[in-house]
Amino acid sequence: MTAGAHARRPHATAPEDDTVIARVGEIQIAYDDVGTGTPIVLIHGFPHNRTLWASQLRGFAPRFRCIAPDLRGFGDSDVQGPYSMDQYADDIAGLLDALAIERAIVAGVSMGGYIAFALWRRHRERVLAFVLAHTRPGADAEPNRSKRRELIALARTLGPSAVADAMVDDMVGRTTRQRHPELVHAVHVMLASAPVAGIVGALEAMMERPDSTPTLSTIDVPTLIIAGEEDVLAPLRDAEAMHR
Repeated sequence: MTAGAHARRPHATAPEDDTVIARVGEIQIAYDDVGTGTPIVLIHGFPHNRTLWASQLRGFAPRFRCIAPDLRGFGDSDVQGPYSMDQYADDIAGLLDALAIERAIVAGVSMGGYIAFALWRRHRERVLAFVLAHTRPGADAEPNRSKRRELIALARTLGPSAVADAMVDDMVGRTTRQRHPELVHAVHVMLASAPVAGIVGALEAMMERPDSTPTLSTIDVPTLIIAGEEDVLAPLRDAEAMHR
């Protein structure tokens, strides 16, 4: 396909099998494109894929055009570097170019929030508004970098399922684990489907990401911050500090 071209292909887990593939730079990006209205781009976290947003797509599609991509290295997108927050952000901007979308609401969860900050620094003219969910602006402190190195070693030695085992409890709140084991299982399946190269690339990218705290005061579009009381990875206090 030529640059910007896109084609459909079936995907069993996507709402109404609306998966499409766009050529963005040197790679192919898979994404769902449903609904009509103001565009909203939904950026998944680590080590997720676009199926994370299935419920949101169904809920938002009557009012918004919902674009949910697989980041490079995940889902049905190409597993190909380089991996960095800037590169992920450029991929999102490139996808908007391919879809002839000038500006969109950008919603990022966890690592998707890190990408949203990079998108603002590099392509702020593309952002209508932000939704920042379960994320934080700071760079990794050494304890977090150490944990990421451990996950890299785990992925390389025992594979994605071991990463899923190590991460799944932190991906869902205590109440969800108690009341909705089927959701915990679905999240585990999603985490375990991530390619090792994508996992390692994203972990290294998160370790090297810059501190986005100075970026916050430059954001002048409407912004919604979402946090969970039971979130242990991006606790409520981080969201409150980001809001301030």
